[in-house]
Amino acid sequence: MKFISPKIDYGFNKIFGSEQSTRILISFLNAIIYNGEKVIQSLKIVNPYNPGQVISLKDTYLDVKAVLIDGSIVVIEMQIARMTAFKKRVAYNLAKAYANQLQTGEDYPLLNPAMAVTITDFILFKNDEDVINKFVFQEETKKFTCIDRELCLIFVELPKFKKILSELNSLTDKWIYFLKETARLDEIPENLGEVAEIEQALNIANQINLTVEELDIVERRGIALQDERGRIAYAEQEGEQRGEQRGEQRGRLQEARSLINRLLKKRFGELHLTISSQIENFTIEDLESLGEDFLDFDSLEDLSNWLEKRSVS
Repeated sequence: MKFISPKIDYGFNKIFGSEQSTRILISFLNAIIYNGEKVIQSLKIVNPYNPGQVISLKDTYLDVKAVLIDGSIVVIEMQIARMTAFKKRVAYNLAKAYANQLQTGEDYPLLNPAMAVTITDFILFKNDEDVINKFVFQEETKKFTCIDRELCLIFVELPKFKKILSELNSLTDKWIYFLKETARLDEIPENLGEVAEIEQALNIANQINLTVEELDIVERRGIALQDERGRIAYAEQEGEQRGEQRGEQRGRLQEARSLINRLLKKRFGELHLTISSQIENFTIEDLESLGEDFLDFDSLEDLSNWLEKRSVS
């Protein structure tokens, strides 16, 4: 067996957002939001994903949207690569899902709670080890909630999940493992198959059940996403190298300034603020020139004249 990756937008939406995905999505959301408790009993997938509509890479499916039986809205998104202002985009999508419930002139009591479940294939919160983090509006110091969980942000960071198959005990563990490792499986593991909804999800992801057209789309989407990741990694590496180079240059410049100041003070005593300010703005080339010439100076006046000529030139 070979399975498509849920990390690819096409695979994610086919598994969680198609017409046959209702029970799968209920199980997944109960695992992620409610630690496996069967709180969600029913939901409706809004604008169900239809694989037959996909004809090119220009078509993008960024999220799955569902409405729970109590009217609550859940937006589920998979993000495999970092992007500029990512957190702001997540907040915007949640706010939009919440606000779009009302038409002009409708009353605010009609608004239902909204949640955003965002799965990332990169580390988002570097100073926290938890795989799942949930955020609501709270008072900053006393931590009591402000608007009764009307808006909730939930993040699942896949790279932080380190468990292997034999260590999967909870429904939450199994769904996160499914998201992270499905593309590496060559069969349906027994402990995953014990969950009917995960077994169904794996059967949907099984490449043998896909058409030639779907397999082609999956392959092209996978290549495109890997290329995007490569571009991001290259840009980050280039940025780090430029940062290191700038750091080295700043270090050399600071050392040269310190050396020149020590030499001048040793020869002429405490320097006037005007002179110190001029030297502080020198480039490394200016400092090298001053280092070569200052031995010819007999007084601070000679130094001042040299600095004046330097500023004119």
